[in-house]
Amino acid sequence: MKDKFLCVMAGYDDNTEKFLADIQNRLNKNGFDGNHTKDLPQHITLGTFPVDKESDIVSLVKKIANETRQFEITFNHIGIFGGSKVLFIAPDTNFSLLQLKENFGECFNWTPHTTMLIDDVENINRAIPIVAEYFRSFKGQVQTIHLYEFWPTRHILTLRFVD
Repeated sequence: MKDKFLCVMAGYDDNTEKFLADIQNRLNKNGFDGNHTKDLPQHITLGTFPVDKESDIVSLVKKIANETRQFEITFNHIGIFGGSKVLFIAPDTNFSLLQLKENFGECFNWTPHTTMLIDDVENINRAIPIVAEYFRSFKGQVQTIHLYEFWPTRHILTLRFVD
């Protein structure tokens, strides 16, 4: 069993959520189930923390949600990393996104992304054309922040940023 941990994630507006989920659903309909966690909102991971820090992280998430305005991001590319086992869609990094991330750990060596598929190299290579066919550059909004615990998955909190 994997170690338990907390995960803070940035969430999107409804249109962005739907667009990204539709691409992921197309992968699923084409037989790509992958190893990524299912039934989560589309997101950018901002940080992970030990479970014994839950009350501190809940307080921090609430504070950040009350101080952060919703902001626009532009998704311009797809990519792979993690030994070619992770296929993702990524936004251009902007000041608002970096500022949000810095609340939960430094940005050095951080690539903001939304995972579409975690799988073996062969399946990732077969899935790329499907994502490429449906992906187009688009603007979205970061509007929410989520806190989850993993293994098993437990939703703790979702808050909206300031309008």
